[in-house]
Amino acid sequence: MQRDIVQRPGNTVGHADARPVARTSLPGNLLAPSAGRRFVGAALTEWSGLGLPAAVGFSERLADDAAVVVSELVTNAVVHAGTNVELLCRLEEATEDEAAALVLEVSDHHPARAVRSERTEDGDPADAAESGATTGSVDPAEYGRGLQLVGTLAERWGITYRTGLKTVWARLPVDDWNPFPEPSTEPGFQQGLRAAELLAPSARRALRDGGDWAGRGALSFLAEASDLLAGQLDEDIVAALAGQLLVPRLADWCAIWLEPENGGPAAVPRLASVWHRDEAETGQLRTLLEQDPIRLPERVGTGPVSLPWPGGEEDGEKADEPPESALAYRITSGGRTLGAVFLGREGTARVPDEVTALIEDFVRRVGLAVGAARAYTRQATISRILQRALLPGKVADIPGVTSSLVYEPSDDGVVGGDFYDIFPCPGDRWCFVLGDVQGSGPEAAVVTGLARPWLRLLAREGFGVGEVLDRLNRLLLDDAMEAAEAAALMVAAAGGQQTADTGQSRFLSLLYGELVPLPDGGVRCTVASAGHPLPLLLRPDSSVRPAAEPQMLLGIFDDVAYESQSFDLAPGDSLLCVTDGVTERRSGALMFDDGDGLARALADCAGLSADGIADRIKRAVHEFAERPPDDDLALLVLQAG
Repeated sequence: MQRDIVQRPGNTVGHADARPVARTSLPGNLLAPSAGRRFVGAALTEWSGLGLPAAVGFSERLADDAAVVVSELVTNAVVHAGTNVELLCRLEEATEDEAAALVLEVSDHHPARAVRSERTEDGDPADAAESGATTGSVDPAEYGRGLQLVGTLAERWGITYRTGLKTVWARLPVDDWNPFPEPSTEPGFQQGLRAAELLAPSARRALRDGGDWAGRGALSFLAEASDLLAGQLDEDIVAALAGQLLVPRLADWCAIWLEPENGGPAAVPRLASVWHRDEAETGQLRTLLEQDPIRLPERVGTGPVSLPWPGGEEDGEKADEPPESALAYRITSGGRTLGAVFLGREGTARVPDEVTALIEDFVRRVGLAVGAARAYTRQATISRILQRALLPGKVADIPGVTSSLVYEPSDDGVVGGDFYDIFPCPGDRWCFVLGDVQGSGPEAAVVTGLARPWLRLLAREGFGVGEVLDRLNRLLLDDAMEAAEAAALMVAAAGGQQTADTGQSRFLSLLYGELVPLPDGGVRCTVASAGHPLPLLLRPDSSVRPAAEPQMLLGIFDDVAYESQSFDLAPGDSLLCVTDGVTERRSGALMFDDGDGLARALADCAGLSADGIADRIKRAVHEFAERPPDDDLALLVLQAG
């Protein structure tokens, strides 16, 4: 039986927090539920591997139901609170009074916003209010049955209100896992149908024409819609989300067309999203709409336009059929037409004016979100094109050496500061480079665009490793001096007035080396590091040592003389080169390389291939912290054959 509990400030929920505990923060957008499911799955897997007593009762059923509960609670928090979400998983050991349990807590930062639930099974809203798990009766077609599902799967659940924080928690027993009260002898097919009914109940018309909805409910809806739409960077996700928000709250069905971004008057709009309150009707509706794309003329404003019902007769509906209303709205942003929203409501010949005005406000927000998503897509496309131009299309194959490269820019929409290269040179030499420009974006692209070709030119002219860095350092300083002189001329042309200095100092950390094959196998390696994480040499016996000495960054002082170190890379030896996105990867106050963390991780890679070493180090960096890396990540492994 479900036991709904409301906790007040100062009350405790179950037992005091006990280890192990896993917690994370999730963004307030549609990506949060899936991220929450993955996080809980990872926590259960880790605790199982530790052999904890309470983890003995873990099963696939527990993992599945925990994922469902977290998904429902996180979705509820994102949609109805609109803030970032804090997720906590706590494993409680068994006591004399209670069995071991998994406790899940989902907190949001909008405690004034009510937790959306539904009527109790007998439909009495008073009973629901008395239970404390809901602050009102809301139609399940509008808000789903998330908490009903949580109550079915959990042993008990409840809500805790604190200053600035609202927490919805659920307790799932670990052993004797049987959340359904029906006998276990019931066929699995019937159990599956019952679970499916909870997850996807048949939709009913929302109370969308009431006075409360047109007033306070409309403002809440627009606020939540704005928060959700504003966080999306893909126009198709915006369209899909818009359809989910409109149906069934404001319409029985809707379709969203998007104009091609670079299309002219002859371009055909694309049907990006179709939603129907009855999922069985969605396919037929899409087929009808694809036959006649909607494109509203420019003279039509942003208000509603009445259109024929899809598939209906030209002379209107028959007298014995219920009235139906179909409206279309232009999607605009910055004075440009981006598409159209087409929606319909059954059982009414006219949509109330306050509802059409609400939909117009909502479509305006859809236009802003689509415009922002397209701007981001353009930026990301330019960034990828520029990144491809700044990085080699193919790295050279070095005879007798196997190489493996990992490159992950931190932001798909901005040019990264890390770069790499492997190229042949005269004299049976092969050169390799791993660099990191301060910052990212256009400023970093300028330095990368200068440094890479200069390095190739200097290396092919026959300069030694240290000499290459000496000359590259002077070239960077000369270029920075020319940029400063150009800025001074701009100030003079502006009448001597100071202008904002938006440029960045062109600092560059660089690891540069060359390899020369040896007659008896292996290669002779010469390297120099300019302000860069030192390369590490891994021997087959698991010993690890730095293979270079630290030196000054490039582009700071002009009187630096760079020196190189040489050593033999024997068959079976591996050289690991990384950028600071690896060594400075953070987890709280700790960094990945604290206590020679990178060297210890590399020592565990003895006997692996170059690809195996690269993959294991990459996974160790990603798993070091819960959040994704916030800096570019690049690593190069060179292994003598």
